[in-house]
Amino acid sequence: MKRFIRSNRFLLCMLAGIVLGCAAGAIWPAVRDETGEVTALGAAHLEFLGTIFINMMFCVVVPLVFFSIASAIANMSGARRAGKLLGVTVVTFLTTAAIAGVLMYAVCRIVPPVSGQYTAVAGEVGDGARLTDLVVNFFTKPDFAELFSRRAILPLIVAAVLFGFGVQLSGEAGQRVGRALAEITACIMKTVRIITYYAPVGFFGFFAALVASFGTQLIGDYGRTLLIYYVLSFVYVLVFFPLYARFGGGKGAARLMMRKIFRPAAMAFGSCSSVATLPTNREVSEESGISTEVSDIVLPLGATMHMDGSAMSAIIKVAFLFGIFGQDFSTGRAVLAILAAVFSSVAMSGIPGGGGTGELVICTVFFPDKLAIAYPIAVALGNLVDPPATMVNAAGDYVASYIVSRFVDGKDWLQKRLAAKKETER
Repeated sequence: MKRFIRSNRFLLCMLAGIVLGCAAGAIWPAVRDETGEVTALGAAHLEFLGTIFINMMFCVVVPLVFFSIASAIANMSGARRAGKLLGVTVVTFLTTAAIAGVLMYAVCRIVPPVSGQYTAVAGEVGDGARLTDLVVNFFTKPDFAELFSRRAILPLIVAAVLFGFGVQLSGEAGQRVGRALAEITACIMKTVRIITYYAPVGFFGFFAALVASFGTQLIGDYGRTLLIYYVLSFVYVLVFFPLYARFGGGKGAARLMMRKIFRPAAMAFGSCSSVATLPTNREVSEESGISTEVSDIVLPLGATMHMDGSAMSAIIKVAFLFGIFGQDFSTGRAVLAILAAVFSSVAMSGIPGGGGTGELVICTVFFPDKLAIAYPIAVALGNLVDPPATMVNAAGDYVASYIVSRFVDGKDWLQKRLAAKKETER
């Protein structure tokens, strides 16, 4: 027991912060009047503790995304290998997101999220964005300074990929720049490690505010939906992640992955940020023998584009709204819902407005005449399922690295790494 506590003391501190925060929110809840307006914040006052942690992480992780991707591409043996790695990574992300969406649809058909009457939530929604605007904001920003923002992660990744290939094609000068990029990445990682010591306090503040603000809804109208989503999220992690790891790494990969995944899962669950989980994912990937070439591409891309949890979230929101409006969630609509879920889960962090725009895309597709009711309900559900959704998203980035490694480094990549490690230890 002492050895376990010593080896996992930081993880235990993070989990303690989550538990204590939930307790504080339950003991000191926010107070609402008859109209639903908050009259007293209660433990929601403590949200600033979580905001401090998230702000510090974003300030350091955003440049980490740029330098790690640019460094990985710049230091690869050739542009062709870099292109293959990127292609395999994107296909892996789309495939697992589609699997997650289909799984959630199947569960919603067996256990409908809505059973009975629902009290509609009033709300307003702004004008929907044009498709051309979505595409432009997905890939680019009008000014270089705007790239280095958490609201522009996808355009930043595009810029990092282009810069990495530019360095790759620059000969001897590019080699020097590549080494510099790798050294900067290592220094940023040390800075991130310092910031993560504050994580348990940040988790305490975030969950105190979450439970204080939404405590009544957790056992009210949304309770059945939340139960379905939370249970399926953990089932997905415990069942599908080992299958993905076994496929990617062969014998012994699932066991290794399960030993390592609790750290990024806890970080993601507590911070509700895939980007903030990136440093922890890098650490466990290195410990698992995944090459830096793979992790430096898969993990930063995954923090924005690999959203299995968000795809599941999109499906259950659609199923919930179909139930509210008395409509049948048929197979034909399911196909469209899964496509919309995959698109919105990948694209939403590259569009101004973040997850709220992802909900807007879904509601615009399925409920254009009921936006004023559908949109605030979808946003509320998104807030309530954010912790497990982010856990599936971010921890899944680490698992996806196993699959990408199989196609880039060969089927027996893990066995070779483990054998090399044993030989070194001798």
